[in-house]
Amino acid sequence: MSYKKVYLKPGKDESLKRFHPWVFSGAIARVEGEPYEGEVVDVYTADKQFIACGHYQIGSIAVRILSFKQEPVNRDFWIHRLRVAKDLRVSLRLIGNPENNTYRLVHGEGDNLPGLIIDVYDHTAVMQAHSAGMHQNRMDIADALSEVMGETIRNIYYKSETTLPFKAELLERENGFIKGGDSENIAMENGLKFHVDWLKGQKTGFFVDQRENRSLLERYAKGRNVLNMFCYTGGFSFYAMRGGAVSVHSVDSSAKAIDLTNENVSLNFPGDPRHKAYVEDAFKYLERMGDQYDLIILDPPAFAKHRDALRNALRGYTKLNAKAFEKIRPGGILFTFSCSQVVSKENFRNAVFTAAAQSRRSVRILHQLTQPGDHPVNIYHPEGEYLKGLVLYVE
Repeated sequence: MSYKKVYLKPGKDESLKRFHPWVFSGAIARVEGEPYEGEVVDVYTADKQFIACGHYQIGSIAVRILSFKQEPVNRDFWIHRLRVAKDLRVSLRLIGNPENNTYRLVHGEGDNLPGLIIDVYDHTAVMQAHSAGMHQNRMDIADALSEVMGETIRNIYYKSETTLPFKAELLERENGFIKGGDSENIAMENGLKFHVDWLKGQKTGFFVDQRENRSLLERYAKGRNVLNMFCYTGGFSFYAMRGGAVSVHSVDSSAKAIDLTNENVSLNFPGDPRHKAYVEDAFKYLERMGDQYDLIILDPPAFAKHRDALRNALRGYTKLNAKAFEKIRPGGILFTFSCSQVVSKENFRNAVFTAAAQSRRSVRILHQLTQPGDHPVNIYHPEGEYLKGLVLYVE
């Protein structure tokens, strides 16, 4: 199959020779024909040698690479890529595990499918496009997904209304079921149940990337008074309760999130008096609270979505962690995270270091955390390592 052609400027093919999956608009010398947003194009070097093919799009990232081979992007292509992704999750023992039916099946560049996210909650797959190309191919991908997953997946919900590039004005952005329509929304993670709000919830309805970090928290919770800040749907809270926490307080500025947290706690620990939830701004709560907590989780939403917001984001992380260091009991443990892709591990650690120094507490690093194996990082695309976390012991 012959696609329209994108020619690079001299010397601008070096990143593709290192298998980086993006072509920036500034690297392009000319485009042959007028590809529409999301169309597959072939990419050529300045001396007219084929180097890759991918989805074309107006914007800073002009081409997201699908393959470094000259091959048709068709049904067989999608089936092959999804099978490879599934095999990885089988090897991680996430598929076929009776204690767990929640996992990320496709993680964008990490699965060589840039711009595509697929999370699985029991028999429902929630598909999200972050590029015009994946949006244009959504029906083909859904068909391939049904082929690869068989009866495991009975519903496919498409949720890209807020994730598609804002410049792609002509794209239809409606959320809705591509396949099925089952309203059953209870899934299981490591033996704990939770409601998934894929209709109106953040991301695909749950933060799948914290699964292993929640399990780690469970090991530290016994006998402790736990504060879960930015609790969203309460994942860390019900793990802490199973771990034997004395009390668990969940805080979020969203009343909807607190409702979901209470529902999820009740699913696993009905009537348990150890849990209380509060609708309140995080900084205000930290300011007014006493020193009753000896295990605190700080898992805020991304403070910086773009590089120009980095400085303010780092100030935010410093302020947030400084308040936690000030208030946490001696011998307390702090789980602190950043999910901002533009914040590097070094940036984040420096922000937390600054906060610790301001508090004048003795602080030690127990664990350095990242995203789990079903959120793989393509070795040629280090930008994919977005989740950073530290577990700290505070004297």
